[in-house]
Amino acid sequence: MTILHVVIPHRMSGQRLDSAISEMLPHHSRSKITSMIKSGDALISEEVFKPKDKSNGNETVTLKLRHKEKTNWIPQKISLDVIYEDSDIIIINKPFGLVTHPGAGNWTGTLANALLEYEPELSRLDRAGLVHRLDKNTSGLMVVAKNNKSQKFLVEQLQSHLIEREYSAIVYGNMISGGTVNEPIGRDPKDRIKQAVVNNGKYATTHYRVVDRYSNHTHVKAILETGRTHQIRVHLSHIGYPLIGDPIYGGKVRFPKKASQEIKHALQDFKRQALHSKKITLTHPDTGKLMSWKIELPEDMKKLLEVLNIFD
Repeated sequence: MTILHVVIPHRMSGQRLDSAISEMLPHHSRSKITSMIKSGDALISEEVFKPKDKSNGNETVTLKLRHKEKTNWIPQKISLDVIYEDSDIIIINKPFGLVTHPGAGNWTGTLANALLEYEPELSRLDRAGLVHRLDKNTSGLMVVAKNNKSQKFLVEQLQSHLIEREYSAIVYGNMISGGTVNEPIGRDPKDRIKQAVVNNGKYATTHYRVVDRYSNHTHVKAILETGRTHQIRVHLSHIGYPLIGDPIYGGKVRFPKKASQEIKHALQDFKRQALHSKKITLTHPDTGKLMSWKIELPEDMKKLLEVLNIFD
């Protein structure tokens, strides 16, 4: 553990303490500073305080920096589809079926393992530079930080809802028009593995627009304002349009009345949720330039749409 003393300058008088300390420690995210304050690892005159308390200027903050235990994540040579890279960030096109980072049941063979092999310096960063995640069976664009400054910046951008993430989804049902789902999400009280719309959940907002309508299905564009676990899957299911291939929120395969054999086979053979992170827009952590990347749909979703277009 390292003890660090930080003096908040008078110019920050009146500023929230979590914000002021974060500004003084640019290599630590604001969320980490907030966590330290709440856990008692940040003190002023040996007294605890709240993140929202205001600075008087010239306080000396004592911080206990607890060294995180080194993870046993191992580098593995796994093919990566790198869309863009510079000295600060990497944009990855993640295939479906690839877990984002190691965890129970998946300690190897993940995106994080691949990143550590691709860029060994990422071992110095928390979570190998990952700042967000995609579900195992969701494909598409992700951003990875290559240094502490970039990771802090990107995490704070996500927390402030300033990184725009656009998804393509194929859902059951004929959606008439777009809209917004603004419903809180939390653990499903009946099934702890699932998420659900619950009154005591975390604030969550998803905007959705119709891309193409078919007789019994819809191709949808979804834009995340927040980033809760399984958010798009939960929200679209909640309003009656679950994703094709989603075993958790979509239930069993649904066949339309008088469905053709082609439609039946296409729906039966689609073995993952039809969800793809198609576009990501962010402010570059070093240059401050607004940058955007867009990727085509993967082949399995293209083929599904082709069948729906012809036979649905």
